[in-house]
Amino acid sequence: MLLIQNGTIYTPDEVIDGGTVGIKNGRIVTIAAAQDIGPIGAAEVIDATGKLLVPGFIDLQCNGGFGHDFTADPASIWEAAARLPQYGVTTFLPTIITSPFDTIQAAQAVIANVPADFKGTWPLGLHLEGPFLNPAKKGAHNPHYLCSPQVDRVLEWSPESGVCLVTLAPELDGALEVVAKLAENGVVVSAGHSMATFDEAAAGFDAGMRYGTHLFNAMPQIHHREPGLAGALLADDRLVVGLIPDGIHVHPALIKTVWQTLGNGRLNLVTDAMGAIGMPSGTYLLGEFEVTVTGTTAHLANGTLAGSVIVMDEAIRKLIDYTDCSLAEALPTVTTTPARLLGLKHKKGQIAPGFDADLVLLNPDLTVDMTFVNGQIVYKS
Repeated sequence: MLLIQNGTIYTPDEVIDGGTVGIKNGRIVTIAAAQDIGPIGAAEVIDATGKLLVPGFIDLQCNGGFGHDFTADPASIWEAAARLPQYGVTTFLPTIITSPFDTIQAAQAVIANVPADFKGTWPLGLHLEGPFLNPAKKGAHNPHYLCSPQVDRVLEWSPESGVCLVTLAPELDGALEVVAKLAENGVVVSAGHSMATFDEAAAGFDAGMRYGTHLFNAMPQIHHREPGLAGALLADDRLVVGLIPDGIHVHPALIKTVWQTLGNGRLNLVTDAMGAIGMPSGTYLLGEFEVTVTGTTAHLANGTLAGSVIVMDEAIRKLIDYTDCSLAEALPTVTTTPARLLGLKHKKGQIAPGFDADLVLLNPDLTVDMTFVNGQIVYKS
């Protein structure tokens, strides 16, 4: 058994100061205040005095990292996954942007073949951002590979085949049939890179969409007489809404407004990180396009934003800074909310008995000290 003792533990219901979490066979078996723990023999003990123990972070949109782009080289998923724990990420969806269907199949094959002795962030399945996107909101996606939604293209897409989330534009011809089929297969379907009106978005939600990809980005601006996709995402309680909280993709004041509107039950922070995270400024790939990274921004040659260089622990710190919320209030945006969306609400995203021991030990400044996946230490600062 592994015991993490003397830390401040963030459970779904309370914050326990000086508590202990017991881990056995990759799962949490006990949580208690220090005085409630009796003698336990033959246990490995980690002293977490002065540290904060929180659930592992879940990132639903990550395009690459450490010099690797998952679309350009799907085989790099595992290499990047081995290094993501330094940011507290314990589960993620490697994101494949608009590309040939052969690339998607190659990425599915990569996900299906776990390297021997792999230790790192667990890639639960793919997020396919495209190719069923509106060309008018293509962003950094290659228009050559965009195509109309076709049910026969997605028949085999499911979590079992390595596809967990698909972003598409609900207003495209054939989109609603594709949404219904993917939802039937257990795939989370997201609205994004879209010119949908409010009514077209609502039709997509009724067909089975349950997520919105990077709110405000690659969608029409809200108009007071035509709220569009962004307004529909904010208004419909069935939807979880993804947001890039770097302060560049969305203004900090608007992030605060979204927080006040959605709270921590429907808001999901994503990084939309690209290959430059963990790397110096320079030129990197996003799919087939070169992206120039300077400091905190990533742009195509024409100035279009192309992913981000924010990392997950920084995303949480920025949300707290922009909204004045507490850590306890911020945590669900990267733990319980994405876990519920992915159907993992009884397995991941919480510090509770029976849950996977995916945990992050934070320093008081909310930087990552240590990360655990299935009870194993996969990162130590």
